[in-house]
Amino acid sequence: MANYKPVVVQSLPKLGEKVTQDSLYWKNYKTPVQIKEFGAVTNIDFSPLPPYNYAVTASTRIHIYGRYSQEPIKTFSRFKDTAYCGTYRSDGQLLVAGSEDGVVRLFDMNGKAALRQFDGHNKAVHVVGFTSDKFRVLSGSDDYMCKLWDIPNSTDIVSYKEHTDYVRCGCTSKLNADLFVTGSYDHTVKVFDARAEKSVMTMEHGQPVESVLLYPSGGLLVSAGGRYVKIWDMLRGGQLLVSLRNHHKTVTSLCLSSSGHRLLSGSLDRHVKIYSTTNYKVVHSFDYAASILSLALAPEDEMIVVGLTNSVLNVKHRKHEEKKEGVPKGKRQRRPAYRIFVKGKDYMPKQDDIFVSRPVKEHLKKYDKLLKSFQVSKALDTVLEPNVRVRTPEVTVAVMQELNRRGTLKNALAGRDEKQLSLLLGFLLRHAVDPRFAPVLINVADLIIDIYLPVVGKSSVIDKQFLRLQDLIEKEMDFQEELMEVLGMMDTLFATMTTKKDTLVLQPKSSDISKDQPQHESSMDI
Repeated sequence: MANYKPVVVQSLPKLGEKVTQDSLYWKNYKTPVQIKEFGAVTNIDFSPLPPYNYAVTASTRIHIYGRYSQEPIKTFSRFKDTAYCGTYRSDGQLLVAGSEDGVVRLFDMNGKAALRQFDGHNKAVHVVGFTSDKFRVLSGSDDYMCKLWDIPNSTDIVSYKEHTDYVRCGCTSKLNADLFVTGSYDHTVKVFDARAEKSVMTMEHGQPVESVLLYPSGGLLVSAGGRYVKIWDMLRGGQLLVSLRNHHKTVTSLCLSSSGHRLLSGSLDRHVKIYSTTNYKVVHSFDYAASILSLALAPEDEMIVVGLTNSVLNVKHRKHEEKKEGVPKGKRQRRPAYRIFVKGKDYMPKQDDIFVSRPVKEHLKKYDKLLKSFQVSKALDTVLEPNVRVRTPEVTVAVMQELNRRGTLKNALAGRDEKQLSLLLGFLLRHAVDPRFAPVLINVADLIIDIYLPVVGKSSVIDKQFLRLQDLIEKEMDFQEELMEVLGMMDTLFATMTTKKDTLVLQPKSSDISKDQPQHESSMDI
């Protein structure tokens, strides 16, 4: 008797889904951890130093979370009203935050009370950040002003009031301590130099600006607002390089991956889009349960933390390969020497050599064991179990295809009670018009109708499922007919365009042809 060959399950990607290195990389995160906050999470910022704690700004508090903690390890709550934009300094020792009352507060990470208070704005301060020299703080407010503050003296160094609407986002340059960028609801992005009396560059975004981001090199600037993400070339005076429109609601937040090769944008449409910074095409997307207000990536992309409008903090950790537990030194087995592994590797087989092969132990799936023993009905029952038919429908379809190849599919489908038949029809209703499975499942549907036609009318549940299946297939046939008509019209249009292109010829004027050259026909395609 010939050896049994297991059923081959084809890997059929979903329609429109491409398996790429990016999709594999960004899908390699664990099930998200949901942390309930006191209000909408408006800002998330990671400490630049290990252990990479992160500050979450929500309502009137700033919570500090550890890498794996689900409860705050520290809380700053000395705010009279809503807090905004809790941001770390580059040494991780200080944290600055704005607030609804217009006061900018500076905190020591080892204390609780504010180390410094900067009073000068008369409306809510939504934007704060440290300059790269660590001694100054940037602030932007709803009073249309942006300021630089001196930390040691708590004084206002320079103020600008060039925006004509709320200043809601900003960032500082990592290379130049005097350079910073602000974005406003007046639809503009402005670049300031603290040594100049006014802005040195202005870009028209076209919509209220919600977030700005400077690349680490300082050569490119990203702005987000409305449905657009725009990339500007700073070295060419703020020239627009790319305008991206991949969200269908307002884009609220931006961040870069640790390598700088991927740009992430979060939106009120509940999606995070990931772009390649080479061609700015979307390489992956995440979907969330509520609108996104804030977004941050941990160093080395170890965590993705997203703040939602429903006061939930969504944390995803990157999966790591499980390491084997260490064995005590005294119990460690001696490993074979390197020469054992390379022994015989360079041996060339000779004609008189006798090859001895070891039998390979065969491990079969449950349905393969049943098919091997010709229990076709039980094999079909196995792949119709919930954990198989829901998670891996391609396995169910592969077994049906194998039964059809053997000529035993009709036997496997026959003799089923109401519950089993309802299960089969439910599977057909879910996958019959899927292009990946349609060739097999349409044949299965035909056989089921042939077998169970005599019992139609005896069960209201089965009758309803048959009617739904009929309606589904009729609609699919209508769609296919419409598609064929559209394809026919397109073929006709393309054929007409090609014909016109071949027949339209420009004849040169006789005056344009030199008398010294022989006259010949010249043509130019339009």
